[in-house]
Amino acid sequence: MAHVDDLPFVIDIARRAGAVALARFGNVERQTKASPGAAIKGWQPIEAVTEADRACQRLIVSALRERFPDDGVIGEESDDGSGITNRAPSAGARIWVIDPIDGTNNYVAGFGAFAVCIALVDHGRPVIGVVHDPCRGQTYAGADGAGAWLDDRPTRALDTALSDRSLVMLTCNFLDREGALPGFITRWLTRSSWKFRMLGTAALEAVQVGAGVAHGAITINGKLWDVAAAAAIVLAAGGRVTDLSGTDVFPYLTDGYRGAKVPFVAAGPCALGVILADIQQFGWPSPP
Repeated sequence: MAHVDDLPFVIDIARRAGAVALARFGNVERQTKASPGAAIKGWQPIEAVTEADRACQRLIVSALRERFPDDGVIGEESDDGSGITNRAPSAGARIWVIDPIDGTNNYVAGFGAFAVCIALVDHGRPVIGVVHDPCRGQTYAGADGAGAWLDDRPTRALDTALSDRSLVMLTCNFLDREGALPGFITRWLTRSSWKFRMLGTAALEAVQVGAGVAHGAITINGKLWDVAAAAAIVLAAGGRVTDLSGTDVFPYLTDGYRGAKVPFVAAGPCALGVILADIQQFGWPSPP
């Protein structure tokens, strides 16, 4: 149970970083950076970033390095703006995966849906995950073999079938690598009775599966830092995290990771098969 022993420390770091983000919320300047990974056809590979993103990542990385000096770090930001942070472990196979502010566009716009995300990936598997929502003061957490929580309340993924009352979360950038709308999205938005919700932050959407709120969450253009922390929570809560063809996302090879896209479905055990069947039936292009 060593992983769960580290969870209070990680929760504390996430909350401290969240306080930094919240203190600057509503008073930040939007900057831009080149987007890592493959671009979507017809779209400029540019992403939003703020000094708050970098300040939060500095706080998180500093605290982790002091306590776990041999561990590696993958973070969405870098202090000089030149790209992401990817530092291999000096011993072992533990990598901390960090998204200091997931939902930066929301953050810049003044919309209070963003999160601090910290995951520990050990031998390619997410074994600790913390997703902290500063605006609501809520912390989602999970550890391998120990369960998942929303603050102090244990949570489980829903094990019921999808119905016309089911919430399904969709991250707002739906375009595939060719700049087209996948057929399953068109089908769902025009013909499905499921209740679709979009928050603009993949992590906060996916953890609704681990919290037993949503039956599923789908992200097409996410990165490793968008899914790792939420995945640890969903898996600890009894859910599944796969790619859009149904293959488990984890274990994930982090060596040399530079921002490749990680499309994913997070879902309860009864909902996953139905969601994946729709994706396959109504259209998602296979990877090149």
